[in-house]
Amino acid sequence: MDSLNLGSGTMELITTYGVRVVGVLAALFVAWVVAGWVRRLMMRGFQKSNFDPTLSKFFSNMARYALLTFAVLGCLGVFGIETSSFAAVIAAAGLAIGLAFQGTLSNFSAGVMLLIFRPFKVGEVVNVSGVTGSVEEIDLFTTELKTPDAKRIILPNSSVFGATITNFTHHEHRRVDVAVGTDYGADIDETRKILEMAARKVPGTTPELEPQVFLSSLGASSVDWQLRVWCKPEDYWTVWEATVREAKIALDGASIGIPFPQMDLHLDSAVVDALGARATKGQLPALGVTSSTPGIA
Repeated sequence: MDSLNLGSGTMELITTYGVRVVGVLAALFVAWVVAGWVRRLMMRGFQKSNFDPTLSKFFSNMARYALLTFAVLGCLGVFGIETSSFAAVIAAAGLAIGLAFQGTLSNFSAGVMLLIFRPFKVGEVVNVSGVTGSVEEIDLFTTELKTPDAKRIILPNSSVFGATITNFTHHEHRRVDVAVGTDYGADIDETRKILEMAARKVPGTTPELEPQVFLSSLGASSVDWQLRVWCKPEDYWTVWEATVREAKIALDGASIGIPFPQMDLHLDSAVVDALGARATKGQLPALGVTSSTPGIA
């Protein structure tokens, strides 16, 4: 009788908890589906109302995580576990959890700070932690960038918020600086006029912002100029290429050379004589120099 009672009790226990486990798994699956559906529904609602894309993704993800958390807590109650009793346990283990997840918690707090101070938004092009790309998503723990060559870069929020951030598309206009070198024999004032006309011909620039031609330095083999024009951030590289093209066409039209790097090599007269002697013996090709021009070859 005892074995029979034991067997029936075991079967009843398995049946009871088996049904609960299956029910809990089903409930968690339904909660997962519903949470995803709520997230998508909120995203569509935010997009229709032209809400900020960065905050739209943040609030949608928060709603999804909240639903999943409530579902897990509800499932614990199915097994007779009082969720209120976890408060004391969580409080006691708070320090240990904080130390164990300090990296995760710092990423979370950094994500909140990014959403509060807004150094960049979704869609803007930034450089952060040595990575340049357009912002695809700012999540609770990570920030996702898409590089110009279509690479997906995921950065922890703590490294993003603690780094120097360069936002290339925050302002309405961006300046394009193109370096140009001209021949030393060219007239300075005439060269400036030629380059100013070239800068005004560049397509895609901002008309209300005047271009500038800046004499930057006297280089080793050229007089160095800088053409500065303004454009929309999205037209930056197109305007850069057009500026280089217009500068080259203008300088060619005015017969102003763009010199190649040059080097003058000075040799001692004794070295020139020795090399000339070896060339005479056929040990070296003709050098095209003579010792009658001492010190210069």
